[in-house]
Amino acid sequence: MALLSSRRRGAPLVVAAIVVAVAASLPAQQPARGTKPAAPATGEAWQIVPVPQSSLVYGRDGSLIGEIGKEWRTSVPLKTLPKYVAQAFIAVEDKRFYDHSGVDVIGMAGAIRDALGGHARGASTITQLLVGNMHPDLIDRRDRSIGRKLREQSAAREMERHYTKEQILEAFLNQVNFGHGWYGVEAAARHYFGKMAAHLTLAEAASLAAMPKGPATYDPARKPGKNLVRRNTVLALMAEQGFISKALAEQTRALRVVTAPNDGMSAPSPYFIDVVRIQAERGGVPVMQGGYRLYTTLDPALQRAAVTSLVEGTIAIEGKPNYKQLSRADARGRTNYLQGAVVALDAVTGDVRALVGGRNYGESRFDRAVDGMRQPGSSIKPFVYAAAIAGGLTPLSVVPDTAIQIPLSDGTVYAPKNADGKFLGDLTLREAITLSRNPVAVQLWMKYGPDSIIALARRAGLESPIAPYPSSALGASVVQPLNLVTAFAAIANLGTAVSPRFVVRVEDHAGRTVWAPTAPVAAPSIDPRVAFIVRDMMRDVVERGTGSAVRRYVPPRIPVAGKTGTTDDNADVWFVGMTPEIVAGVWLGFDRPRSIAKGAAGGTLAAPIWGRMIGQYYGGRATADWTPIDGVVAGTIDRETHRPATVDTPVDRRYTEYFIAGTQPREVTLENWRKWRFEGVPVSW
Repeated sequence: MALLSSRRRGAPLVVAAIVVAVAASLPAQQPARGTKPAAPATGEAWQIVPVPQSSLVYGRDGSLIGEIGKEWRTSVPLKTLPKYVAQAFIAVEDKRFYDHSGVDVIGMAGAIRDALGGHARGASTITQLLVGNMHPDLIDRRDRSIGRKLREQSAAREMERHYTKEQILEAFLNQVNFGHGWYGVEAAARHYFGKMAAHLTLAEAASLAAMPKGPATYDPARKPGKNLVRRNTVLALMAEQGFISKALAEQTRALRVVTAPNDGMSAPSPYFIDVVRIQAERGGVPVMQGGYRLYTTLDPALQRAAVTSLVEGTIAIEGKPNYKQLSRADARGRTNYLQGAVVALDAVTGDVRALVGGRNYGESRFDRAVDGMRQPGSSIKPFVYAAAIAGGLTPLSVVPDTAIQIPLSDGTVYAPKNADGKFLGDLTLREAITLSRNPVAVQLWMKYGPDSIIALARRAGLESPIAPYPSSALGASVVQPLNLVTAFAAIANLGTAVSPRFVVRVEDHAGRTVWAPTAPVAAPSIDPRVAFIVRDMMRDVVERGTGSAVRRYVPPRIPVAGKTGTTDDNADVWFVGMTPEIVAGVWLGFDRPRSIAKGAAGGTLAAPIWGRMIGQYYGGRATADWTPIDGVVAGTIDRETHRPATVDTPVDRRYTEYFIAGTQPREVTLENWRKWRFEGVPVSW
C-alpha cells in the first residue's frame, strides 16, 4: 500500500485495475456440454443486435453520390474482407483476441504495471469495445467508475459464451465509428478511399485500424500526417505479431496516405440528396431506415462543374474592388455572405442533372434552388417576347426604347428605365432582347396583355404567381429558381413543358423496385416556331449582348442561348441559358435581399459562373446544333438597315434571321417597309 500511495494520480486507477483484474480472472459459467446457449434477452448488454444501415444514392452513371440514414453504415460479412483487414485491428486493439474469453487478464496486468510507472492506458478487448459501442445506453464508456468496468467485462465474457470469435469480430468491424457519421469498415473504405472494403489495400486497412483510438485525431483525409504515423505503428505491430512479414511492413510503410476526393463520392450533392430523400419518403419509402438503393437523374460531371463554378465564381466576385460585403472567409460560421444556386435540367426530359442550393451545405442546409423565392429580373423577358412573336411580330419588328409613363390604379405612375440610364430609340425585337431594354418589354406586356403572357408562361411550366402589373414584365414577381429553369425548357426543346425529375427508381436490399415515380406526360405549351425564334434571339444575348461573358468560358462550337436578369436594386442577378442538351440557371444574392454591389448585373456576375460550368462540362464532349424546323423560314438580313441583305451588304453586317412562314419580309420600298413597325402602343397611356 505504501507503493500505491506514492502514486498520487495513478492510485485510484491502479486499485480499480486490480479489482477488475481479479474479477476478470474468475471463471465464466459455461453452458453444459451438448446444450445450446440461452436465447439472447432483449436489451442485454452482451447481445449482438442489428445496427442501423444507410440507403445508398447513385447518379445516372451508377456512381455513388451520397447516403441517407442516421448512421452511414453498410454491414458486410467478415469472409468478404481480405484477412489483413481484421488482422490490422486485432494487432492494434487486441493482440490476444483469439486467446481470451472476453477479458484480457494478461493485458490488464500490463496496464497495471504501466500505471504504476505513471503511464496509464486502457486494456479493453475488442469484445469489450463492441459491448460499449453497441450498447452505449447500458455500458457508457465515458463512465470511468469501477462499476461500469465490471459490468462491461461481465457483458463481454457473456458475449463470448454466446457468439463465435468470427461473429464478434464481424460485428466489431461493422460497428466502429470512423468519424463524420461513417460507421463500419465498408462506409469507411467507401468514403476515405472510394472503394469497397473488400478491395482495401494493406496500407488502407492499417490506416483505418489506426482510427478507433481517435477518429478525428487520425483522420486520413484531414490529418494524413498523424494517420501515417499511427498507420505505420499498426503495420509494425502486424509484423511483430506474425500477420505480415517485416519486409512487407517496411515496403508498405513507405507508401503515402492517399484518400479519395469528395469523401469518396463521384460528386458533392448534399442539396440534391435532400430532395431525393424527401421525395422518396413522400413516395412511401422509409429510406432513413436504411437498406435501399436510390437511382437518380444526377450527372456527376455536370454536378461537379456546377459546384466548383459557383464556389470559384463567388470567391472571384468577393475579390472585386467594388465588392464591400462580408465574404465567406470573414463570415465565421454565419451565412450572411453572398449566396448562390445552380440548377441544370435535361432540356427534353426535365431530368435534374445538377442542383446546388448554396455555397456551403455544412454552414447552411437551406436549399435556395428549391425553397428560395426571388425576383427573376429581366430573365423573365423571353416569355414576354414569346407572346409577342405568337401575336404576329417578327424579330425585325421595331419598338421604341424610349421613356414611357404608365398610370397605375393606385394613382402612381410607372416609368421603367434601363440599367444604363439611356434610351436607344427604335430597336428591333432582336436588338431589344439582346441588349435587355426594359421599356420595350413593358410595351410588349401592355400590348399583348398580362393575361395572355402569364398564361403562356404558365403553360411553359412557371408555377409561381405573376402579378398582372407592368413591372412583372421586368421580373418583379418572385419565382423559385428550379421552377424558372424548368419553364425555360419549353423554349429550349421547342415548345414542350417538362417537370423536374430527381428519382428514377428505388430498390430494396434484394434488388426489388419498391418505388418508381411516374414520369409526367410532357405537354405542348408554346408553338414550336415561336420557341425556335425566341431561342434564336436569345443566342444573340450570348454572342453580342448582355450575356456575352459566357463566351469567355464556352467555346464557339457549343451552341448557347440565354438571358440575363438583374433586379432594380441589384439584389438578385441571374443567367438562365441552354445548349442543345441542357437548360440551366444561376442565381446570386443574399438570403436577406440587399444590393450585391454597385453596378451588379446578371451579365457580369451570374453569366460567368454559368459559362464556367458549361465550359467545364463540355470540355471533352461533342454536341449537336440547332437547325431550322418546319414552318420557319430564314433570310439574310443587313444588321444595320434591318432589311434584306443585297449584294452590296458587307459580310460583317450580314446575319440569318428567322420568321414564322408567311411573316417574312419581301423586297419592298422604304415606305412599305415601315409597315413592319410595331404599331398601336403610344408613348404614354
